[in-house]
Amino acid sequence: MVISNSFIKTLNAVAVFAAVFTGILTSSENAQAYTFDRNVPADIATQMRADLNFMNTLQGSQVSALHKEIFGEMNGAGYQQFFESRIKSIGQNACGGGNAVACVIPMMGSNRMFITQNYIKFSHPAIARLMVVYHESRHSEVAHGNWPHATCPTPFQNDRGEDMHSIWTGASLAGEPACDITPYGSYGSSTILLKNISKFCTNCTDKVKMDAGIYADDQIGRITDADAKAAMMKDVFSAK
Repeated sequence: MVISNSFIKTLNAVAVFAAVFTGILTSSENAQAYTFDRNVPADIATQMRADLNFMNTLQGSQVSALHKEIFGEMNGAGYQQFFESRIKSIGQNACGGGNAVACVIPMMGSNRMFITQNYIKFSHPAIARLMVVYHESRHSEVAHGNWPHATCPTPFQNDRGEDMHSIWTGASLAGEPACDITPYGSYGSSTILLKNISKFCTNCTDKVKMDAGIYADDQIGRITDADAKAAMMKDVFSAK
């Protein structure tokens, strides 16, 4: 087959257009570090973007040693990099059903985070929603086995002898895979994050700092290893 010069010119023009179009798509994808699946309600996606944009503005006068080790200094750019380097897409999934609020399912991709109907239907402050988001981003870390949860003891009671319940859903935590035995796991790290915000954030409102403290004080109860809990108490909970 003989190919004419005019046909070759047409092919070249198409190739140039395709290259430009591909460049536009690539640029657009790079501008948005994470995406939402179609099954995430539009208002929830908008809310989560707003929450993360708020997180990206935070500044702090200081941080505890564990915060510095896990997250670095308290600044929005660092928080943004932490999350966006770990989570690339957000979808909706039952996460095994029951009382799950969100999850990472490694077999479906460690950089994919899922929220459940429990995340959608329960109303919590923005800083609490961010606690969930950063909790799940820690589960993306394959090098650490995705930081699996520990099983809460049965019975599971707080220091006042009261049964422990989820601050999010109200469900009993006894015997559930909803605890940590290390400050570095998902519950441990998100608790350290919130407690530092409650104490050291310099551009947060009093309401945000109060909410961060309330949820951090609740989540420390999920740390069931005595040494881990003592380390966290010394690190930030008892710090001035």
